[in-house]
Amino acid sequence: MNHRIFNRNGPGKPLTRWLQAACVGALAMATPLAYAADTIKVGILHSLSGTMAISETTLKDTMLMLIEEQNKKGGILGKKLEAVVVDPASNWPLFAEKTRELLQKDKVAAIFGCWTSVSRKSVLPVVEELNGILFYPVQYEGEESSRNVFYTGAAPNQQAIPAVDYLMNDIGVERWVLAGTDYVYPRTTNKILEAYLKAKGVKSGDIMINYTPFGHSDWQSIVSDIKKFGSQGKKTAVVSTINGDANVPFYKELGNQGVSAEDIPVVAFSVGEEELSGIDTKPLVGHLAAWNYFMSVDADVNDTFIDQWHRFIKDEKRVTTDPMEAHYIGFNMWVKAVEKAGSTDTDKVVDAIIGVKVPNLTGGTSEMLANHHITKPVLIGEIQDDGQFETVWETADLVPGDAWSDFLPGSKDIEADWVALKCGNYNSKTKKCSGQNF
Repeated sequence: MNHRIFNRNGPGKPLTRWLQAACVGALAMATPLAYAADTIKVGILHSLSGTMAISETTLKDTMLMLIEEQNKKGGILGKKLEAVVVDPASNWPLFAEKTRELLQKDKVAAIFGCWTSVSRKSVLPVVEELNGILFYPVQYEGEESSRNVFYTGAAPNQQAIPAVDYLMNDIGVERWVLAGTDYVYPRTTNKILEAYLKAKGVKSGDIMINYTPFGHSDWQSIVSDIKKFGSQGKKTAVVSTINGDANVPFYKELGNQGVSAEDIPVVAFSVGEEELSGIDTKPLVGHLAAWNYFMSVDADVNDTFIDQWHRFIKDEKRVTTDPMEAHYIGFNMWVKAVEKAGSTDTDKVVDAIIGVKVPNLTGGTSEMLANHHITKPVLIGEIQDDGQFETVWETADLVPGDAWSDFLPGSKDIEADWVALKCGNYNSKTKKCSGQNF
């Protein structure tokens, strides 16, 4: 295997069977291999323990696979790539500490990592201070564009807004439960969705908002409240920004209380094939998720990726997910930008990556935009009894990621453009850049 892994923090006590397998893999790969000194180091910053390990461990494995595949092609600029894996352990301040180590001590050329927005917000000032590069692979709330971050997951206009439009227009939803984990991504996304729904004529009394802590496990009363809210004679849906392993008891409780997709459909923004792989999905059939990729997508490039994944992970039952595709896109964009720049120097790569196009796994081509977001299709899928999704709706074209929401008063006048404006939050009315300016 063409990489050496530094793993200073062994994974903690596993939470599920996925974590057990992931932890064993992480420990097995922590043994240093003989390696040439002159390599390009790549930082992998994903939780291998704690509440987010259920989602993030797979992304660590994805990056190891991508690095191995690139090394089989000869590496980059005549050098092999070397993975440096750390475990921030679902501890948000630790993400910042590990980022500083990766940039200052390990001298990584780029970091691929984070899942929650609170972890990204923790990392952000460090990568800006030390002029590093972070590729962030998960859907998020927007309201950000940093020169040092490339957002390969969905912005709200590439997931949340289309999902609400689908529920409203195709299913006839009139009452809305906005249920999320209590941190920045759900709160900001729900603020955007609440403003969007009210602009569409939805009354305040037809919107219920609920937040729970990370790792929340007792859903009985909340699901009961959702059932009561949905029993008022109007079609009701749940828009879920619940993150991490709290999804498992949430969906189990839906099944326990007989909440079917016909009665109150749930559309999730943080539940994919990985999160469904350990629960009985039969009671959840028909509930929805909005992503930019599903494993079930019929495309040759996706078939190839799945085959590579199964060979690498040595388990044909392991699924692929949307954030995995985001890392696939981001990594390949970084490789092309480094080759284009002829260097791993941050400033040169940041300039070179704008306009870079690479294949996505749905059969199209994604492009890095001047606002450091990418173009993506939007897909809505129904949960099947085998834990996969059947696509029931998708956009006709790729959707450009919008860094700043058009539905929040403080954001609708803000633009992000690191080419023409050289600013991530330029106010088109005051003609001023209030953040980073290069």
